[in-house]
Order: sequence, then C-alpha cells, then structure tokens
Amino acid sequence: MLKELISSRKIKNRVAELGREISTAYAGKEIVMVVLLRGSFVFAADLIRVLEPETVVDFMVVSSYQGENTSGEVRILKDLADNIHGRHILIVEDIVDTGLTLNKILTLLQSRSPQSIAICSMLNKPSRRIQPVDLQYVGFEVEDQFVVGYGLDMDQKYRQLPYIGELV
Repeated sequence: MLKELISSRKIKNRVAELGREISTAYAGKEIVMVVLLRGSFVFAADLIRVLEPETVVDFMVVSSYQGENTSGEVRILKDLADNIHGRHILIVEDIVDTGLTLNKILTLLQSRSPQSIAICSMLNKPSRRIQPVDLQYVGFEVEDQFVVGYGLDMDQKYRQLPYIGELV
C-alpha cells in the first residue's frame, strides 16, 4: 500500500524554485548536468526544462541497492561519455541517504579536474547519513522511510508515479 508524502503539485513548484536558484548561480556559464540513473531521470527531465543556462547532459549508472536495502558497495555500471575537465558539473540525484554513493562519485569526478561541482538532490534523508555530503540544492527532506515514485523505485516498480509516496 502507498501513502502519498509529496504531491505532484508540490514537486512541480519545488523543481521550478530549484531551477531559479540554479539558473541564478550559473548565469553566463554552461552546466554539465550529470544525471545519476536510474532514479534521477524524471527529476532531471523536469529540472532541465526550467534551467536558463546552456546545459548539456551526461549520465552515470551507479548501484548500491537491492530491493529496499543498500548493499554497502557502490558500483559504477556506466561512466560519463564526455570529458569534464574545466567544466561546471551539476550532479542530479534522486535521494541522498547514507552518502556513500555520492562520496564515491565525487571522488571520481573531482579527479577529472572540473571547474566546479554542485549536487542537486530531489530528496535528502539525513537521518541515514554515514558519510557527510555537501548538498547545494535540495528539493525536500524526508524521514527514514522507504519512498517511491517520481523516478524512485522498489525493484524497478513505482517509478511512473507523479508523486512521492511511502510504501506502508
């Protein structure tokens, strides 16, 4: 059973706000949006449509979850196709909980000498943090609950929901 936590209207409004914040911060600069697949694709698609700066998109596929549980091991299944040296990177993530995945990605991307890196996450779950992560842009904070919808899944299900819900 699903319980709606964040409505599609709230999501749309917050994505527009994030777009304005990011557009102001990157005025006159080109952004390389690094979308962490699969969960972030819906958020990234909505976000890019409200960004004003020139934005190019690249994708990474990382995995650390099986069902509702994190494996603790972060695996990069698909790396970036483009060179990011000297560029402004905006990592787009669906949810940040332990911080393990983002710390591994940050270490990897920083080794490629971008001009800057910022993180934009639709959801932040600080109660689960194991490693600190500096999030510049956050849609919503959530409690320690398993959420689905708006791109987030459980075993590849529920991604199509227009809202974010909790499995109860």
